[in-house]
Amino acid sequence: MKAAIVTEPGNLIVQDIPAPTPGEYEVLCRNLFGATCTATDLHLIHNTFPFGTNYPTILGHESVGEVIEVGPKVRNFKLGDRITRAETRKPTDSNLDIHWGGFVEFSIARDHQAMKQDGLPEKNWAPFTVQQVVPQDIDPAAATMFITWRETLSYSHRMGIKEANAALVVGSGGTALSFVVHARNVGVKNICSVGNAGREELFRKAGATEFVDYKAANLRETLVSIRAEGFDFVVDSIGKNGVANQLLPHIARGGAIGIYGIDDYHSVSINPMAARGTFTIYKGGYDQAEVHDSVIELVRQEKLDAALWMDLGNPFPLDEIRAAYDAVASRKMVKALVQLSEG
Repeated sequence: MKAAIVTEPGNLIVQDIPAPTPGEYEVLCRNLFGATCTATDLHLIHNTFPFGTNYPTILGHESVGEVIEVGPKVRNFKLGDRITRAETRKPTDSNLDIHWGGFVEFSIARDHQAMKQDGLPEKNWAPFTVQQVVPQDIDPAAATMFITWRETLSYSHRMGIKEANAALVVGSGGTALSFVVHARNVGVKNICSVGNAGREELFRKAGATEFVDYKAANLRETLVSIRAEGFDFVVDSIGKNGVANQLLPHIARGGAIGIYGIDDYHSVSINPMAARGTFTIYKGGYDQAEVHDSVIELVRQEKLDAALWMDLGNPFPLDEIRAAYDAVASRKMVKALVQLSEG
């Protein structure tokens, strides 16, 4: 099968590798579509991923696969099911690593529920709770957004963003856009985005009531003029050192800030004395499985529309995945859709 492989920093190619064979708790999927992740994927391609990268590695963590073969102990997946984050495993007798490994033609999904019910150790099934069934009435191309939507929705819920709060979201990518949409969907009245000026129209369409160019010379004064008392919730979707520290004066007393981005994951520092009063740093993470059903309902209610993030009608072929990342890196699109197999 074809696989998108980063052979060394900066070199992404598509080449043939052996297709996986499903085990007793596993299903084999024909991967349908995948979506690029501007932050994680580009970090992996350029060797800036804060958790380390072993090359060569198979890329892709936002994929959707259709079940074509079912292992003997599988009870919760069936033929034809579409499953999020279907991914391959490390090929045997090979130096290939995987960073989720979803950008392949054929992949594996694990029946984590059956594994748990049958008493397998948690370490064997816990990493695969992200592999959830997407209903047939949802476009599988749009379902590639489920990874981003579930991460950010769970994070938002756990952080406590709710109706009547004022929220400030920093960033111009797919996760920042998701945080804005989630805030809108729960009724936040004042949503301010700080990002690239070229994305203002898009973010206002998503629900931002105010938009500020991150390059503005008077950024601090502008944010104060928008909301003098500060914002109840502040989300930094970039994670570069220094960004959070700049945001502290704009947190309302008793408010919270969450650093979701990973750009400088191990070196972010803040000076709490810059804040106007007591505040909370949110570091509770997220759990995709806990909001899977909520995302399904939001899609059905047309409150989450993948077309806001990507062009659903013109996917890049897997063979042209490099062009997809070039388009994302040059800001021609927020996310790129990749067709992983034919048919």
